[in-house]
Amino acid sequence: MNAGIQNIVISLGAMQVARRIPFDDPEVLNYVRIGYVASQVVIMGAYFFVSYKVRQKNDQTVLKYVDAPNPMSSDSGGLVTTTVRDYDLSETSKLLRAAYFGVAMMAFFHLYMKYTQPLFIQALMGLKNLYDAKPVAIHILGKPAEGDLKRPFKTPSMFGAAAAGPQTDAASVTEAEKKIGAKKED
Repeated sequence: MNAGIQNIVISLGAMQVARRIPFDDPEVLNYVRIGYVASQVVIMGAYFFVSYKVRQKNDQTVLKYVDAPNPMSSDSGGLVTTTVRDYDLSETSKLLRAAYFGVAMMAFFHLYMKYTQPLFIQALMGLKNLYDAKPVAIHILGKPAEGDLKRPFKTPSMFGAAAAGPQTDAASVTEAEKKIGAKKED
């Protein structure tokens, strides 16, 4: 099943379960808060551990690809030359920023707006997103970097359409290199 569809199904299921939790009881609310904080500590700890493992492996294999074009502009994506180490660190950094943003949003919703159900739902969704994270699958779960886990990672579309992502074929890379060479000559 597609990850986007799984997120929707898990969210809807978690909302139904959250309706039955008595958040009015201060003891239950404290347990939900503790659960949310514990899940965020696990998530961030896992991302920091992935960063540590990437630095420890120090894979300097060169990775060349043409970045996916921005759908909002007519410009095609540019050539990106990096190493596996730097690529994995940047992907892990994106995941960490998303986790920080989620914590900030939950702090706003829970502390300022006094919503309690999202604490429970986001604790579950965060753990699901941790399990789905490709750097986690490679560096913690030990899955080989092939298929969906082949770098550069393709971003799955919401409803199962063809995955958009960077182009790694030799023709695209050479064409992008020619464009760069032509710009340098001008």
